[in-house]
Amino acid sequence: MKLIAGPCVIESAELLDAVAERLAAINRRLGTEIIFKASFDKANRTSIRSFRGPGLDKGLQMLADVRAKWGLKLLTDIHEAWQAAPVGEVVDVVQIPAFLCRQTDLVVAAAKTGRTVNIKKAQFLSGADMRYPYEKAMDAGAREVWLTERGNSFGYNNLVVDFRNIPDMLQIAPTVVMDCTHSVQRPGAAGGKTGGNREFVPSMALAAQAFGANGFFFEVHPDPDRALSDGPNMLRLDDLEPLLAKLLRREAETC
Repeated sequence: MKLIAGPCVIESAELLDAVAERLAAINRRLGTEIIFKASFDKANRTSIRSFRGPGLDKGLQMLADVRAKWGLKLLTDIHEAWQAAPVGEVVDVVQIPAFLCRQTDLVVAAAKTGRTVNIKKAQFLSGADMRYPYEKAMDAGAREVWLTERGNSFGYNNLVVDFRNIPDMLQIAPTVVMDCTHSVQRPGAAGGKTGGNREFVPSMALAAQAFGANGFFFEVHPDPDRALSDGPNMLRLDDLEPLLAKLLRREAETC
């Protein structure tokens, strides 16, 4: 089971340290290998006034510090092809944001880093459509490609998850991740910011597991109501370990 968790955006070194310390402790207790996720730049925020992050250079140094101190593997996302090479020098997994998964140059650049590439399914694509981004990455030399489900959008500030996308994508890639927190977003529904319903995050995870998902992505924060990005759909950090333990028990029961 692949596990990814961390704050939406790099807000401060103190936040990264607090979350990383907890994730490292969960790894020890549960025998897991949670990959630490945080974005150095949220280039797709709803409003021009929204917080975006520290930027590439400072952000990558802060992520490298997390690895050095806590021994966690790292994941972050890129929005432009030129970012791939420096990001690939620091992280283990390069992520392609959902809205950008059809951008050929971006996918190819991520693949050429030699790192695992996690491609999020666009909100306007079916699971079967993800064959083409997957093929782009593999043809460009990627060693490993994951596909991530995060819901579909029909406008009107909402997302709908069709869990049949998971088995469809498992026909394409051996690892399919459920983005349990972004899938409960209500895009742009909070007055120029994204809203969400974090109370549904555990249900999203358990339902995805029932449909065969073998990876789970959680954005977490010690106090999501005060987070600078995606607070309404982020899981409280205190709630992560019990949910992971439940997923692991269910996985063991089906083996």
